[in-house]
Parts: sequence; structure tokens; C-alpha cells
Amino acid sequence: MNAASISTTVTEFDDPRRAGWLVRTSVLAYGAISYAIFFATFLYAIGFIVGFGAPVTLDSAPRGSFGPAVAIDLALLGLFAIQHSVMARPTFKRWWTRIVPAAAERSTYTLFSSLALIALYALWQPIGGVVWSVSGAGRLALYALGGAGWAIVLLASFLINHFDLFGLRQSWLFFRGREYTRLVFKTPWLYSFVRHPLYVGWLMAFWFTPTMTVAHLVFAMTTTLYILVAIQLEERNLVQEHGESYRSYRRRVPMLIPFTRRRAAA
Repeated sequence: MNAASISTTVTEFDDPRRAGWLVRTSVLAYGAISYAIFFATFLYAIGFIVGFGAPVTLDSAPRGSFGPAVAIDLALLGLFAIQHSVMARPTFKRWWTRIVPAAAERSTYTLFSSLALIALYALWQPIGGVVWSVSGAGRLALYALGGAGWAIVLLASFLINHFDLFGLRQSWLFFRGREYTRLVFKTPWLYSFVRHPLYVGWLMAFWFTPTMTVAHLVFAMTTTLYILVAIQLEERNLVQEHGESYRSYRRRVPMLIPFTRRRAAA
């Protein structure tokens, strides 16, 4: 393959108006497959964290020594955190889209995130040990709050455009031969109470559990730390992208706990 043919191929993948039917269909198929894998891993995550329908869950009985189990679990969480953060940075995206088509960049991010989660599910080492266990009405209440967290995650993603968030909109527009248009900055419903309802939902899903084992606590504490760091990186990018609109939004709306910013202002 000569330089001219390589240039043509790259242009085809970058410009939906010049791309042929096979190229556009391939990008759409890749986006659909990546989304399907993501959705399967998301559903599996519910069973893995809540503790049903998965051969190994956060709260399964221990299978090895405490120290190595903790080290493996932290390494798996670290792998996910590094992948999730690095691939989301604008600098990485600019470099990455020299290798993959821009229309497939978000789908690739989604796919790699799913693969990191699959590795976590497959290699997770249960630790055992009960930190707390709630029974009766309290158990049902914690299950309900945890379930509400999962619902908030999905709802918050649809409020801002679920399919853009996971790459399917980009591949669909490319398939239609249309240029990608960035989403406008908006703050629908949940986003008028907190700036990061997606993260609020994750935190509820991770922490509101009637039985908290040591492994579950390690998972919840590590992911909470990651979320707090990720918010700082994400908001820095949002300020660069949206400028004063996001600065004003950040001054008015609390980060994770509803109404706290308004009380402080009052």
C-alpha cells in the first residue's frame, strides 16, 4: 500500500461525506458492538456489586490469603482508573484519533472501559469479613437506596444524551454521512441539583448495601477516591470547553450533595 492509498483511507475514516458504504457500515457496527458489550458489563456490574447472579461477587467467600487478595483487587481497580482517566483526556484523544477514526473514538473508549471491567470481574479476589450487616426494614431500605443509585446513573446519562456518552451517536452520524456536532451545555433536572448526578448514582450504588464486607469496603473507598479525583480533571476540561458558562454553573450548583451550595450562599 503506497502513501497515496493510506492518505485516502485516513480521509475516508475522518470525513463521513467521503467515506464509502463499507467504511460507514463498519464504523456503525463497531459502535453497536462496543455499546452492546458495555451494556452487558453494566448489567453484570449490578449482580457483581449487589451480590446475585454472578459466580464471584464483591461479597463472595475468600479464596486465598488476605494480603495478595487486597493487592490484586487494588491493581484491578487501578487499571480501570488509569484507563478511564487517561483515555478521557483531550491530549490523549488528539493523539488517539490519529490511530482510530474520530467517529469511533468514544466507542473505543467505551470498549476499553468494558474490557477493564471484565478483567476486574474475572480476576477479583473476595476477601471476606463483615464490616456491617443490617437486617429487617433497614435491609430493605438500603437495597432500595442502592437500587435508586443504579436508576440515577441511567437517568442522568439519558438526560445529557446516553448514546453520545457511549459512542453510538457518533457512529450513527458517521453512518448517515453527517458531521459530528458537539452537544450544547445544558443542565436538565438532576443537573440543576448537583453537577455530577452520574457520580452520585455510582456512590449510592457502591455504599448503600445491607452487608458491607471488607472487599466491598475496599472497592467502595477506592472508587470514591477515584471519583473525587476524576471530578477535578473532568471539570478542568469542562471549563476549558465551555468557559464562563461552566464557571457560573460551578458557582451556583453543588458538586455532589444537593442544596449545600445554596445554603452556603444564603
